[in-house]
Amino acid sequence: MPDLAHEVVDHRFKALPPDAEGLTVGELAAQRRNLFTGGFTTPVLALSAESVAHNLRLLERYAERHGLAFAPHGKTSMAPQLFDRQLAHGAWGITAAVPHQARVYRAHGVGRIFLANELVDPVALRWLAAELDADPGFRFVCYVDSVRGVELMDEALTAAGARRPVDVVVELGAGDGARTGARTEADCTAVADAVAATRTLRLVGVAGYEGEVPRADGERVRAWLRRLVALAADFDKAGRFAPEAGEIVVSAGGSAWFDAVAEVFAEIPDLSLPVLKLLRSGAYVSHDDGHYRTLTPFNRVPEEGALEPAFRLWAQVVSRPTSEQAFANAGKRDAAHDLHLPEAQVVRDARTGEVRPAEGVTVTGLSDQHAWLRTEEGADLEVGDWVGMGLSHPCTSFDKWQLIPLVEADGTVVDYIRTFF
Repeated sequence: MPDLAHEVVDHRFKALPPDAEGLTVGELAAQRRNLFTGGFTTPVLALSAESVAHNLRLLERYAERHGLAFAPHGKTSMAPQLFDRQLAHGAWGITAAVPHQARVYRAHGVGRIFLANELVDPVALRWLAAELDADPGFRFVCYVDSVRGVELMDEALTAAGARRPVDVVVELGAGDGARTGARTEADCTAVADAVAATRTLRLVGVAGYEGEVPRADGERVRAWLRRLVALAADFDKAGRFAPEAGEIVVSAGGSAWFDAVAEVFAEIPDLSLPVLKLLRSGAYVSHDDGHYRTLTPFNRVPEEGALEPAFRLWAQVVSRPTSEQAFANAGKRDAAHDLHLPEAQVVRDARTGEVRPAEGVTVTGLSDQHAWLRTEEGADLEVGDWVGMGLSHPCTSFDKWQLIPLVEADGTVVDYIRTFF
């Protein structure tokens, strides 16, 4: 397993102090530099140490309270250090979407992977077969959603000489016009029959993604989840699941409807084997100040707790051409912008170091390397000030930065989170 603390700091990593060149990440972290006075350049993305710790604890408690296993989607952060912390906080494993992600997980020692996609690439299947054969303790589960996909998997695994069968779950599509998945129960049955006809695959459950339910609301999402549960019960009654697996996997759960998943999965009847109720929400680890702030199920169940946005992008005002306009030096290369523009939250005064609310300051657009700021009359902002911005969509925020300072509330940088996109 790579030791990320021994990676050398250099020009590859945005915003890190120039005088840290040649230090290892571990050595730089040990210096506990201050984000504002320790030589960092702008723009710089910071991840709140306290908020990450809070969010990890909150989802651990939530999963325990509702009897759910948890395989958070690693594509959100692609950060093995965060995977380690998620696993330490009770996660069953880590979810992936594509073979590259699974390879990153394995390189960093993840022992259980749920791949929420049908895997038909013969090169990737050859790699998977070798991983499974080399490590009897490695658990891997992926979707199947078509008879043709099953045929391709079987051909590739047979050609690879795979000795262990690959565990698969039939994906039930979320409805007409949704994303992947077999559209009807009859289609799911045909896929299950195709799996049963192979020696390289083993059916262990059913799964899907409720976030793709067309015109999703609580009623429609719960109705689809009940179809998924009924499919599991019907397959079990028909003896379709491999008894040697020791459990039946029923999996769903993005970051917007996991309360509905918890509610409906609590209704799963007794089956012939224990049921692994596997939730896959991933955005919780950092949360955000936009998309997921609006969509989080904790808005509907506030008694369960509240996630905290952990990202803040700091940029410096580099131009103040008029009293109504300013420009900061962070743009599309630095800030998530696929769902919402950044939100100006605080200003750090370049003269005094005082941090104050960004009253009257609004981000109105992004160029490649500039944030366009509209300033209302009386807005206190001048060249040199740092503007702290909240971001929307954690996945896009993480993938723009390879090494992200983990920062305590007083500005002390205690670690650096390495990403692998």
